[in-house]
Amino acid sequence: MEIEIATIGGYEEVGRQMTAVRAGDDIVVFDMGLNLSKVLIHDNVQTEGMHSLDLIDMGAIPDDRVMADLDGEVKAIVPTHGHLDHIGAITKLGHRYDAPIVASPFTLELVREEIEDEDKFDLQNDLVAMDAGDSMEIGNGLELEFVNVTHSIIDAINPVLHTPEGAIVYGLDKRLDHTPVIGDPIDMKRFREIGREGEGVLCYIEDCTNAGRKGRTPSEQVARKEVRDVLYSMEDYKGGIVATTFSSQIARVTSLVEYAKEIGREPILLGRSMEQYSGTAQRLGIVDFPEDLKMYGYRHDINNTFERVMNEGKENFLPIVTGHQGEPRAMLTRMGRGETPYQLDEGDKVIFSARVIPEPTNVGQRYQSEQLLGMQGARIYDDVHVSGHLSQEGHYTMLDTLQPQHIVPAHQNLSARASYVDLASSQGYRLGRDLHATSNGDTIQLV
Repeated sequence: MEIEIATIGGYEEVGRQMTAVRAGDDIVVFDMGLNLSKVLIHDNVQTEGMHSLDLIDMGAIPDDRVMADLDGEVKAIVPTHGHLDHIGAITKLGHRYDAPIVASPFTLELVREEIEDEDKFDLQNDLVAMDAGDSMEIGNGLELEFVNVTHSIIDAINPVLHTPEGAIVYGLDKRLDHTPVIGDPIDMKRFREIGREGEGVLCYIEDCTNAGRKGRTPSEQVARKEVRDVLYSMEDYKGGIVATTFSSQIARVTSLVEYAKEIGREPILLGRSMEQYSGTAQRLGIVDFPEDLKMYGYRHDINNTFERVMNEGKENFLPIVTGHQGEPRAMLTRMGRGETPYQLDEGDKVIFSARVIPEPTNVGQRYQSEQLLGMQGARIYDDVHVSGHLSQEGHYTMLDTLQPQHIVPAHQNLSARASYVDLASSQGYRLGRDLHATSNGDTIQLV
């Protein structure tokens, strides 16, 4: 069976992930993501109402026109998890393919909400939920399997396409977390089985975000302890405390909510995406927030909440807000610009329970946000966080576990992927033979 991989997006940047695997006459597409930095550059861009070609031209979504060169039919669109750099382009590109969108339940619900918000295209693709550990037949003689992984969002999976020539493991995004705060540990037992059954692993497509970072990525339990330590250090502070994190980081939000209550403050979730992700997780029964936890996504409700906080005393509350990357319209950025009823005073604490995404736009906007907050007297608590991506020891472990015949590094630009190339080379892989450094729009013929 002929096996061909099209590296469509995410091979020259962090974001707009999209990869297609053709096995015989059947094609499976993994991820259709948004490049958030390209959107953030344009403060007034509303992607919901934009045409796909305009978004392709500005580099915001994958240029999927290379798909016309693949001699086959798309049988499934498979997002790995619910981050926008993996699902944000489905509403712009998914309608071009007569194929179901297959995802884990939480991811699928986020895709459904994206489709409901879409203004330009009427997406009619079937939505199919599949749990980690399950599999389904795809096309002619292929099987799609979901293996449970741990990431900075719940319900993440690594899809595996089983072919007569061996397995294609799409390895974006994960860390080796054996003690997650929410959900099951990464299923290393199943990965090891896949590496040793049948024809083994033909190809491993790997996220190399932290490939240059020594050691291993800590568990989310470590971040949870850091959150507790930071908040307890502020237990006696009588001013304002504000926290921000990835809206999709439900485990982190859970920790912030829990420890806010323990130090005698009422947590409130503020911002559209904060309400979306946490509200969805609560509706699906994945997380059990306190019954009295308030979530507000609309500007009017948020301003009313801030007025209540100022009237009743900042020392009684802990707002958990959007804006960890300094996004121009996010709640924390607006607070730094003095555009909300919440007034920051000298000595107030702002906790960034998130790391800056390594893109120039994000770095610049986060710097500006911190400067604005500091000018109002806020004191910044930076990087109360652990990454959702493998570091070097995790990569060594995955290579030993899967023993792939071929490797395709992804999820970074070429210079950042060089660290992974060095790492894989030290394990006997050779560039141009079985280690494939590629670009957006390329195809790799494996069989």
